[in-house]
Amino acid sequence: METGDPDDFLTLLLLLDHPRVELLAVTITPGTAEQVGVVRRALAWLGREDVPVGARDLASEKRAVSPWHYEAYHEAYHEAYGEPAPSRDAEPADELLVRVFGARPHATLLTGGPPKNLGAALALAQARGAPLALGRWVAQGGFAGEGVVPPERQLPKFRGLTTCPSFNLNGAPKVVLAALAAPGIGARRFVSKNVCHGVIYDHAMHERFAAAKDRRRSIALVHHGMEHYLRTREHGKAFHDPLAAACAIDESIGEWAEVELYRERGEWGSRLSPGSGTRIIVGYDHERFVETLLA
Repeated sequence: METGDPDDFLTLLLLLDHPRVELLAVTITPGTAEQVGVVRRALAWLGREDVPVGARDLASEKRAVSPWHYEAYHEAYHEAYGEPAPSRDAEPADELLVRVFGARPHATLLTGGPPKNLGAALALAQARGAPLALGRWVAQGGFAGEGVVPPERQLPKFRGLTTCPSFNLNGAPKVVLAALAAPGIGARRFVSKNVCHGVIYDHAMHERFAAAKDRRRSIALVHHGMEHYLRTREHGKAFHDPLAAACAIDESIGEWAEVELYRERGEWGSRLSPGSGTRIIVGYDHERFVETLLA
């Protein structure tokens, strides 16, 4: 995960106490001490200090945490818990991933940011002579357009396009191409722009979270954070990473096409390729998605 946008943090909250999820680890990119402190705070809120945290670059001084992460929870949670302090309580992300998947090779890796930690883990495992094996990689990113998605289901801003920039994949393009070719990854699922850009946490979604916030503490936390967000952004927020997380929990939320992903002139596209083992989302069931988040 990363922390430049609320998506990843909200997704982490929802996964921490989800009844259908066993969260084995969290890794952060780039993995600054400030980021680790914010993630550690989320774990403490949900009583999940047992979850190991991995960081790629604890020495980085890059400002990688958006102001929302502090502002959204200031009134109700900072007063009770204090300001999240930078923390170095994290292990190297590549070591953590190699250890986790070495013990649980059928587990799923969900990536909501550039998959640099996955790349480092693939390289580390290869150097040790035992290529990394994992059951599924579910990535938020990629693009399915003309030739994969029927014209009537293409969002207006993507209509007719075959390729498009993808922030997460372009953050580590060589890693993505290596992971697509890695034989140890059993299944690859990409939650792409043409679908996730149409998934919005708006006031209607906010009402659904409000009605369910006594069900799980994470739901109440997400509702609180989005209450702050919606005060100044009436049109709501694209909910990219939560859709990817929900699809990791229940793949039937999505409609998938089996494809080959490719990169061309700095943009990503996909072409139909039966038997590739790589699938990209071309549609989704909104009600099943919301029900899965609020389970």
